[in-house]
Amino acid sequence: MCLHHAGGSAAMFRDWPRMLPASIDLIAVQLPGRADRSDERLCYDMDELVDSLVEVLAPLMAEPVALFGVSMGARVGWSLAHALRERALPMPRALYVSASVAPSLERRIRGWNGPDEGLVRYMRELGGTPPQLLDDPELLSGMVATLRADLTVLSTHTYQPSVPLDIPITAFAGAADEESPPHQMEPWRGETTGPFVMHVLGCGHFFDPDAVQRVTETLVTDLRDLGREQARRRDGEARGPSSAGSPRGRTGDRS
Repeated sequence: MCLHHAGGSAAMFRDWPRMLPASIDLIAVQLPGRADRSDERLCYDMDELVDSLVEVLAPLMAEPVALFGVSMGARVGWSLAHALRERALPMPRALYVSASVAPSLERRIRGWNGPDEGLVRYMRELGGTPPQLLDDPELLSGMVATLRADLTVLSTHTYQPSVPLDIPITAFAGAADEESPPHQMEPWRGETTGPFVMHVLGCGHFFDPDAVQRVTETLVTDLRDLGREQARRRDGEARGPSSAGSPRGRTGDRS
């Protein structure tokens, strides 16, 4: 399940299915108030957003599910994983986060409660938005409203769990990302008692084609390994304690 960045849409993942094998089904979440959900009201609260995602995700958890989030989507995915655990629902197999400062670090989000001009300036400085869209007043008005709602979700969310997750977390940091540089993504390590890996990519806040290729290749390898691990554990349980081998986990080396 893939979660897009603030002000974005599920369209950012439109090319990913062709980079993934048929054994991996990509579910790209479209948050309300944009694209094909533009007739729905925008969401300004993380708890409300996560509750709606739990309702959608819970029936899917009979199958192995991993969460992948970009920027805001990383924080939403992290919050969603905690919500699933608090409700004693099946957990995702792994959490993948990119372009997002670790939740334990204080981060001031620019412009979320200021004038529209500040948000437009923020979008121009961050990049990732085609200039022709920023120069179209009607389109720009809608983008500003969507971005403000998403940044409000992030800025007003103060949840700090008392217990970390226990699932693997993999982080992707852009070497040239000034919003969420690698040293501010490294503390994601403390958000789980399970394995942690961080990959530093040669991009900025937004993925370039080379980064997308490396990310998708990593996902494919990881998910295959996790699938094999689950199969080994099932086989061990079927054979019983006397013949089951010790489960093997991933190491947390940084690359």
